[in-house]
Amino acid sequence: MIRIFGGAVLAAALAGTTLGAMTGGAAAQGGAGAFSGNAVRIGILNDQSGLYAEYGGQGSVEAARMAVEDMGGKIGSTPIEVLTADHQNKPDIASAIARQWYDRDGVDAIMELTTSSVALAVQGLSKEKKKITITTGAATSDLTGKACTPYGYHWAFDTRALAVGTGGALTRAGGNTWFFLTADYAFGSALEADTSKVVIANGGKVVGSVRHPLSNQDFSSFLLQAQGSKAKVIGLANAGLDTSNAIKQAAEYGIVEGGQKLAALLFTLSEVHGLGLKVAQGLTLTEGWYWDANDETRAFGQRYMKRTGRMPNMIQAGTYSAVLSYLKAVKAAGTDETDAVNAKLKALPVDDVFAHGGVVQSDGLMVHDMYLFEVKKPAESKGEWDLYKLISTIPGKEAFASPTESGCPLTAAAK
Repeated sequence: MIRIFGGAVLAAALAGTTLGAMTGGAAAQGGAGAFSGNAVRIGILNDQSGLYAEYGGQGSVEAARMAVEDMGGKIGSTPIEVLTADHQNKPDIASAIARQWYDRDGVDAIMELTTSSVALAVQGLSKEKKKITITTGAATSDLTGKACTPYGYHWAFDTRALAVGTGGALTRAGGNTWFFLTADYAFGSALEADTSKVVIANGGKVVGSVRHPLSNQDFSSFLLQAQGSKAKVIGLANAGLDTSNAIKQAAEYGIVEGGQKLAALLFTLSEVHGLGLKVAQGLTLTEGWYWDANDETRAFGQRYMKRTGRMPNMIQAGTYSAVLSYLKAVKAAGTDETDAVNAKLKALPVDDVFAHGGVVQSDGLMVHDMYLFEVKKPAESKGEWDLYKLISTIPGKEAFASPTESGCPLTAAAK
């Protein structure tokens, strides 16, 4: 059951679902006729209590608030509001919240959308409602591939970019046989499929795979199968606490000491920090952003740190970028009407702390450089959040699929 509280949605009967709001001021006075409900409303819908809570969670909400502040809290005289909710990694809960936001609370766009099954469900509903979604927390490349919509965007990374980075690098370095330990839902399937293509394209071979439930606690049987495969690389096609738990338990079985390499195909700064350098050292991973890349990213990281006590990862920085880009598009359009904003989102370059010269393709994919990192050894780190060594920069055009490669039916129809 969905209840309304304070003019915003609460899934009160669904334990753990929460919602908060940050407003840029009172209802706009004058000149606000172009804005529905006299406000620009953005929903941040993600996991705030489960295995992906550190991955995005309240950190993404805070990043969204930072973007609103950087736009001055309003577009002209029209206030900007941020609503938040916990979807508990369940597509049905996410869809119920999204529907209520659109129908009752006047939300213009929904963002973050951690968990691929959730993102696919909400993006599909948003097409029906003619509303914009910008996914920063889910990975499946299907969002701008076979499941693309006119109003769906994918911002920070996707499974193909992760595969090109980590999968390509490890295969070329001699890790030419792979076994996948895969989360059993849309994201895991997409990540395994995209990485397998890259492995094979680089002369490698996939010798097997095994699926595990989401939010799994005991990886012993899965790891023993991976160990028994004798594959040089065990690809962890999962994320969040699932990846952390798999890595911890792999150490108990001496998998790395036995000569096999673990590939954390989606592992962010938050999870590395939580795992600690003693366990995570030497991992190769791909991210779309790192706080210690340059003076601009360091300044943003320190600003975020003062608010949250943590450094942002690529999902949180990507959410800042997505919200800022959406608001710039609203400002350029002079309205929150979906088609007008949609046209501006596709036309404007992405130029912010997350990406400079980012380009939004016709399929909704934002193309930007990705980065291959190695996790530092404890002796190499100069501080709590000094965790990565940059191995290489992957140009956006290499990392991401072009519209003609993506499989998006919209781009095929446009030919």
